[in-house]
Amino acid sequence: MEIYENENDQVDAVKRFFAENGKALAVGVVLGIGALVGWRYWTSHEVESARSASLAYDNAVSGVRADNPQSLTAVEQFAAENKNNYGALASLKLAQQYVDKNDLNKAAAQLQQGLNSTKDENLQALINLRLARVQVQLKQADAALKTLESVKGAGWTAIVADLRGEALLSKGDKQGAREAWSKGVESDSSPALREMIQMKINNLSV
Repeated sequence: MEIYENENDQVDAVKRFFAENGKALAVGVVLGIGALVGWRYWTSHEVESARSASLAYDNAVSGVRADNPQSLTAVEQFAAENKNNYGALASLKLAQQYVDKNDLNKAAAQLQQGLNSTKDENLQALINLRLARVQVQLKQADAALKTLESVKGAGWTAIVADLRGEALLSKGDKQGAREAWSKGVESDSSPALREMIQMKINNLSV
C-alpha cells in the first residue's frame, strides 16, 4: 500500500491515477450508462410488446363463435402469426370452437399448432390434455396415450390418469383402465375429481 506524506502527495497520486486510467474509466462509465439505458429500453419494449399482444389477442377472440366462419378465420390468422403464448391460447380457443362444431380433426390440428407456439410447460400440459381428449374422441387411443406421456407434474396426475383410463377402455383394456383410474383416486387431487374417477371404476364392475 502506497504511503503519502501529506495532502499534496495524495492529490498528485489521484491526478496520476486519472491521467493513467482516465480513458478506461470514461469508457467504463459510458458503457455502464449505455447498458443501463439499453436495459430500461428493452424492459419498456418487452412490457409494451406484451401489452400489445394481449390487446390483439383480446380483440381477435372476443367475438369468436363456432357458427361465424369469419370470426374463426380471424383467430386462425392471429394464431398462425403469433408464435408465442398468445398464439397458443388462440389455438386453444379455436380448438374448443371446433369441438363444439364436432370438427375434431380441425380441433386436433389447432392444438398441435398451439403446442408449437409456446414453450410454457403449464400451457403445453394443458394443450396436451385437451389434445389427448380429442384423440380419444377420434378413437386414436394409442396417439392419446403417447400425448399423455408428455404431461409432467404432480398437479396433473389425476387428470392424466382419468384420460389414460378412457383411452385404455376404448381399446377394450378394462384392467389397464382400472389401474390408471386407481392412480387417479390415490392422487392428491380435488375430492370431486377423485369421486368422479371412483365412479368410473365402480362402473367397470357392473
